[in-house]
Amino acid sequence: MKQLLYFSRKLHVFAGKILYINVIGMVLVSLLEGAGVLLLIPLISLSGVLSISSGSSTLQHIFGFLQDLPAKWSLLLLLGAYAGMIISQTLIQQNLNQRNLRIIMGFTNQIRMETYRSLLQANWAFFVSKRKSDLINSLTEEISHLVRGTNLLLQLLTSVIFTAIQLGIAFWLSPKITVFVLAAGFIIALFSRRFIKKSRMVGNESMEIAQSYLGGITDQFNGIKDIKSNSLEASRYAWLRTWCERVVAEQLKMNKLKNASQTFYKITSTLLIASLIYVSIQLFKAQPSQLLLIVLIFSRLWPRFTGIQSSLEQIASCVPAFQSILRLQEDSKNAKEFEDAEKSAKYIVPMSVNQGIECKQIYFRYNKQESIYQLENIQVHIPANQTTAIVGRSGAGKSTLIDIVMGLLQPEKGQICIDGVPLTSENLLSFRQAISYVPQDPFLFNGSIRENLLMIKPQATEEEIWEALEFSISAEFVKRLPQGLDTLIGDRGVRLSGGERQRLVLARAILRKTSILVLDEASSALDTENEAKILAALDQLKGKMTIIVIAHRLSTIRNADQVIVVDQGTVVQKGKFNQLANEKKSLLNHLLEQQVVVMPHG
Repeated sequence: MKQLLYFSRKLHVFAGKILYINVIGMVLVSLLEGAGVLLLIPLISLSGVLSISSGSSTLQHIFGFLQDLPAKWSLLLLLGAYAGMIISQTLIQQNLNQRNLRIIMGFTNQIRMETYRSLLQANWAFFVSKRKSDLINSLTEEISHLVRGTNLLLQLLTSVIFTAIQLGIAFWLSPKITVFVLAAGFIIALFSRRFIKKSRMVGNESMEIAQSYLGGITDQFNGIKDIKSNSLEASRYAWLRTWCERVVAEQLKMNKLKNASQTFYKITSTLLIASLIYVSIQLFKAQPSQLLLIVLIFSRLWPRFTGIQSSLEQIASCVPAFQSILRLQEDSKNAKEFEDAEKSAKYIVPMSVNQGIECKQIYFRYNKQESIYQLENIQVHIPANQTTAIVGRSGAGKSTLIDIVMGLLQPEKGQICIDGVPLTSENLLSFRQAISYVPQDPFLFNGSIRENLLMIKPQATEEEIWEALEFSISAEFVKRLPQGLDTLIGDRGVRLSGGERQRLVLARAILRKTSILVLDEASSALDTENEAKILAALDQLKGKMTIIVIAHRLSTIRNADQVIVVDQGTVVQKGKFNQLANEKKSLLNHLLEQQVVVMPHG
């Protein structure tokens, strides 16, 4: 339960004095409810069923003055006091509910923002090791369990305060009977521990089921084109049917546990009330008015007591979500790249690269438990304001090398130097601000073209936007769209062709106006004509910025100032294109020959 205590402390810090005010309100409501119960005795006395004088000395002391008043005025006074207490209790309770809701939603949003901020500040290696749908599940499903758990915590606090005050009143009226009830309640609480333990186990199972659903559905909609084109609908439908059956079994188990605990509490409460009456009459010789009052108090108190047990069970079912969110926060904080990156990014000046970027004896592996390195002894220099092409077979380590050069991954051995200065956490953000990146799989947000461009540079003018679109050969097709720049492009830009998406992402990178441009197969979705135009535009940037290209096409790398050939995690060739291409039996020569053979059949 340490995670529960952790979030309870955070709730206390968040709510502050508001929580204390609410606690005072809860105490007041409980006192009013207790006083309302006490008023029932004189009201019953006025009806003639029993007399106050037949009760305890305590009751006579409290309500004895009523015997000196006319029955009419006594009745009006009691009814007025009772109505006033109930109305006051209702109004205060309504206000408390509203204030509690503010606490719950404010606290939940704070946890959501903390979690999301810690995720944004985590390094790229953290995201490589996590499943995207699991992160989404934490920020949606598990946060909703946090809301429910926080609400239950406040309900539990209310029940505990109410129970304590009602027990105090009962103890004041009859210490012996109250001790008897407390002893019975303690014994029942021991038996109810197994329900709490089972609730936590069911909560774990519920969280796993929700996680598997979101993960499966996300994967399937991401791959819906493959599902449709390969006629996989039946197998995917079967997957969902199996999941639904698992949900039914889990819900039945949860309902069975809930019914079992409620049945247990109802039976025990019935037996307790019966035992209470018997013990009060036979052993403690309670007076009729005293016995009636105690029965009334405990008939109202016992549901609260069982409610505490029920709240504990429900909170136990939420504990796995609390654990998961806390674990996610700890993991992402351990993987933090920068301190206060969100604030400091506004004041960081992009780094200028005057000499170049150097990889000094870089070693890297994703899993340190494995003996095989993805990159081994990488020693290369990327000159400033020149174009460097990185080529190699699929899986050779090209993208991993680029990730290390951009500072997304940290090498296990060796270092990256910018103009001879090692790349560290102190200057990494400044270096990152100097890079524009165009991935092989272009990503666009579900919004308009304008929104997708302005997200990279919010202050960009209309002229700058069109200049970037012209450069990326995108202006023509954007002008043809019904709403131009304000055309909605759908999820991941699905309403555009692959080439159009890639050109927009390139325009976005150009709009940023950085000194380093990284292109990861950026022309792979372009036809020959548009690729030629893009390459011509890139040639205009030669000498003005550092360009790093991962590419396979001969046309893309032919004009590079330097070509680096990677194979099985090592650099096997580096130099001028013509020099490397003419080396017989070299890997680059082999790759180019294969391309020449394949192209006529393409």
